[in-house]
Amino acid sequence: MLKVENISKAYNTVLAVDNLSFEVNDGEIFGLLGINGAGKTTTFRMIIGLLDMDSGKITLDGQKIDYNITDKIGFLTEERSLLTKLTIKQQAMLYGKLKSMNEKDILQKLDYWLERFSISEYKNRKIKELSKGNQQKVQFIVSIIHEPKLLILDEPFTGLDPINVKLFMEVIEELKQKGCSIIFSSHQLEHVELFCEKLVILVKGKTVLKGNLKEIKHDYQKKNILVKGKIKEKEIENLPGVLSIKKVNDEYLIKIKEEKYIKDVFKVVKQSDDITKFLVEDASLNEIFLDKVGEAYEK
Repeated sequence: MLKVENISKAYNTVLAVDNLSFEVNDGEIFGLLGINGAGKTTTFRMIIGLLDMDSGKITLDGQKIDYNITDKIGFLTEERSLLTKLTIKQQAMLYGKLKSMNEKDILQKLDYWLERFSISEYKNRKIKELSKGNQQKVQFIVSIIHEPKLLILDEPFTGLDPINVKLFMEVIEELKQKGCSIIFSSHQLEHVELFCEKLVILVKGKTVLKGNLKEIKHDYQKKNILVKGKIKEKEIENLPGVLSIKKVNDEYLIKIKEEKYIKDVFKVVKQSDDITKFLVEDASLNEIFLDKVGEAYEK
């Protein structure tokens, strides 16, 4: 288990991370979210030991993270960190040896992952000769080739088409099932909703939202109502608690302030004879994110 306790980090007068705490259990995917400059990269660098904390404590399975522990950590950075003049094989050998792997083990695991990601024919091709998507595959492979106990994924789907996103998701789920603790960060919040059980949202280094994703969505007051059929738009728009109504394709999306206003919307909708859908949904993580981050910036 990764345990982050009250960590802070300042650059001169700028507080990049402010008293941040969270835990990532074995076999759990944790979301660390925020817009650019929120403190995510600084947090990642403190976790892997590249930056010293000003205060706080970080442990993996109860041990302080130092050079004896970093072999258990994999990190896929948002910015590609590959050496482009090396071949895939050379890159894997370099990274594997840095993680204390022997040559035979590196080559065996490399061949497995190259075949899994359908790029075996590029094994002796230089990184710079690969497409962006294939470079991302290589970066992912070298971050997991040593079978890490903790894996940090910062925008892992960059440059990938939907088929390869699905493949990455399958592998991430397999790593989770094997007990790997995973920190997942992405601006594509639909991916976060698919993966993460718990999350933290940062704004300027401060935690503005934290907890179990299902509970966060359930407890968030604003709800969405999807209706299919002819409705009295103006009448619904003027109801108390209705924030907005708009047509999306062949359905109406009605946003309300809180759950208690559902019955009022339903009374109007049921007056129509051709309603084929009336569905109440929790707000999406994207909506919650925009709301919470916006509120924090306005303070």
